Amino acid sequence: MKKVITYGTYDLIHVGHVNLLRRARELGDYLIVVLSSDEFNTIKHKTAYHSYEDRKIILEAIKYVDEVIPEYTWEQKIKDVVDNQVDIFVMGDDWKGQFDFLKEYCEVVYLPRTEGISTTKIKDDLNLGNKK
Repeated sequence: MKKVITYGTYDLIHVGHVNLLRRARELGDYLIVVLSSDEFNTIKHKTAYHSYEDRKIILEAIKYVDEVIPEYTWEQKIKDVVDNQVDIFVMGDDWKGQFDFLKEYCEVVYLPRTEGISTTKIKDDLNLGNKK
């Protein structure tokens, strides 16, 4: 069985998220999504609209996702890859080169983002990111 892993906050799920998850799953037989915890988002200076638990429930309902586990630190990626016997690490190409250090442990693939959509754009369009 070929295992694939990807990481993210996955807040305000949109077609770009679904496209990434579908393409990641097509690379293997089992997709693990490592979901940023609320505590880790605080460290990253990000605020998710939905709580970790709600984002996890939403991700688990997507047919491409086989397992969701929490992300607590930037440094846990090597341990996640090794402990879960991962074959392929996948991220959006906006992170290109940032995770090449994982090539020692697995294949690293950067997938193109879906044009015209992002959580930031949705928040901006809805004025959710602009606290005045």
